[in-house]
Amino acid sequence: MISHKTTKNQGFSLIEVLIAVFVLALGVIGAAGLQLAAIRTSQQTNFQTNAVQLANELADKMRSNDAQMKLADASNLFLNMNYDSAVDPTPSAPTLCYTSAANCTSTDLAKADIYEWQIRLKNSLPGGRVVVCRDSTPFDTTTKSLTWTCKPDANSGLTLKIGWKSKNPDGSFNSNAGVIPPSFAYAIEPYVK
Repeated sequence: MISHKTTKNQGFSLIEVLIAVFVLALGVIGAAGLQLAAIRTSQQTNFQTNAVQLANELADKMRSNDAQMKLADASNLFLNMNYDSAVDPTPSAPTLCYTSAANCTSTDLAKADIYEWQIRLKNSLPGGRVVVCRDSTPFDTTTKSLTWTCKPDANSGLTLKIGWKSKNPDGSFNSNAGVIPPSFAYAIEPYVK
């Protein structure tokens, strides 16, 4: 007697293939999301580095112009800086003090330094903004962020605040009620009087 064995096909069913493709697609989407977050973080880190370099550069320019820094706060051009590259027009070039033929005063030198610095800010940070003032409380505990307003008092030091149009990790823009807050505040060491 001959017996016949019945054989079953043991391949993958269509449902198993679809589930495998779905799991693979979820992995690819997750990897793409991680890549996007890594690129965004890298870009924000680059902006932060540029802002720190710009802050150090402006602080050095302020310290090197001793005559300007000895003026009263209302007359000091550095302490009157409030520039928003997203709203304010591109600054116009003042007398640039590069040649020995240029007879520049400390005010002319400050104008040239501020002009060059604002151009670098505009080119380095998207929607870059700067405020230089005397401020006793740059951090607002209510909103838990830095503020653009300056609250000077008798002990206020020089504060340089820089901000730019940055994004949160979820991709939304960082803002408080539509206003982009400063990204950091830089306390400038007192100058010698």
